[in-house]
Amino acid sequence: MTKPLIINVLPEPTVSFYNNAEDVDGRRGLADNKPADYNGDQQLKIGFVGLQEDIDAARSWFAKLAQFHPAYESNASRYRDWPGFKDALGVELDLDDRYVRPIADEAYRTRFPRAHNGPVFDELVQVFDDKVASLLGDDSPHCIVVCIPNELGDLRVSNPGLTAEERALLETLRAEEESDQLALFQPSPDELKAAETLYSMADDLLFRTFYRALKARVMTHDDAVPIQVLRRETIEKGNDTGQSHATRAWNIAVSLYYKSKGTPWRPTALPKDVCFVGVSFHHMKRRSGHLVYASIAQAYSRDVEPFALKGANIDHNQRRDRQIFLNAEQAEALLRDVAENYEKRAGVAPTRIVLHKTTQYQPEELEGFDTAAKDIAPFLDLIWVRSTAFRMVRRGNFEPWRGTLCSFDKHTYLYTSGYVPWWNQYPGPHIPAPLEIGSPRDTDIEARAREILALSKMNWNSSDALGAYPITLLFARRVGELMAELGEDDLPNPSYRFYV
Repeated sequence: MTKPLIINVLPEPTVSFYNNAEDVDGRRGLADNKPADYNGDQQLKIGFVGLQEDIDAARSWFAKLAQFHPAYESNASRYRDWPGFKDALGVELDLDDRYVRPIADEAYRTRFPRAHNGPVFDELVQVFDDKVASLLGDDSPHCIVVCIPNELGDLRVSNPGLTAEERALLETLRAEEESDQLALFQPSPDELKAAETLYSMADDLLFRTFYRALKARVMTHDDAVPIQVLRRETIEKGNDTGQSHATRAWNIAVSLYYKSKGTPWRPTALPKDVCFVGVSFHHMKRRSGHLVYASIAQAYSRDVEPFALKGANIDHNQRRDRQIFLNAEQAEALLRDVAENYEKRAGVAPTRIVLHKTTQYQPEELEGFDTAAKDIAPFLDLIWVRSTAFRMVRRGNFEPWRGTLCSFDKHTYLYTSGYVPWWNQYPGPHIPAPLEIGSPRDTDIEARAREILALSKMNWNSSDALGAYPITLLFARRVGELMAELGEDDLPNPSYRFYV
């Protein structure tokens, strides 16, 4: 018998700031209360690498972040004035000359025109990485801004390390991924781009970008610090080109603060001692020339910083219904590794583990996860989260509210995007797309939806504390992009600060 349609609107989770102040909005909460870890006057030491003209432009722009800037967007509830770095985040920027490393024009100009050649591309990455490495050490900056010309930000080259057979296989896999997306979504560019968050994307191995290659290279240093790649056009845009100076200041400041080991806000709606884990798969190439998937676990908790771990390499033939999966041994080992690393960071074992995955759980995975959980956590919840073609509008063609939970028959849909009441606006161009969530076993699906909604506020790459995906899966996509640049024996840097 078909179950009736049930619609419920979950309350928006708050996040906490200094002195345990709470708000649903990141910018408003910071402006009114300071960051969660605020402890008095501090300075953020910021390094700069790039061509001299790009560094000069960037330092001038960052110096202006100390000042007030009005927001020129029409919705004042959503777009807040920038009060200045100290008033917004409680810190001042240290832009001292000792943290500046200019790149010689000749080193760049002689290589960029030939950068589509693999070895020259690597040389260009090395030129920038050498300057970054020269800033590392006992007196390193908290974060390094890598200033790049627009032409370098657009650089995308074919991966020269692939054979013709490997490239053909990846082209087939890419076509499958695109077909899956088109089957779920109306093919608007915005929705397709959003859907890519939940896909492994063969493109990551087919093509290389300077941005990804440099980030992957930098994080392998023993004393690495996060980098912030800054395109010249980002600081040259006028207030009439989409985002005001104030909004750009908010977004880059929050990202910079987090990368500099700060905590802008913390979740309030997540239970203590619970470890949330996203499991994903990403294309890799072995030195032997055989294409494999790398399994990755991304863990998050209110008690520890987000971290990532690499699991087993999985042969491309280990697929069912076009989906890669873990065998029992691989699933068990991955979950045990997550629990061990969680306990090292938190000082206690998790009381519950919640797994997020973008595909259905296979019997082998259930067996392996259950075997591991018997020894490491009293409770284990297995949740899948995926894109869906389901759409809904309120009466009068109004968008559903963010937090709307819709259950119909055996399906449950959660709107992590939608109408935002405290903005009095839906911040999207099309009908909101929900996430379909489910589990292979009995669980309190509304409680799991509340957790996903709270986890969607943990993306510090934006200053509004709203996201379409939980950090467990958003983190996965970012790790996967850099995995394609690493060797089969290389481990990703575990800290999420390197992926923001």
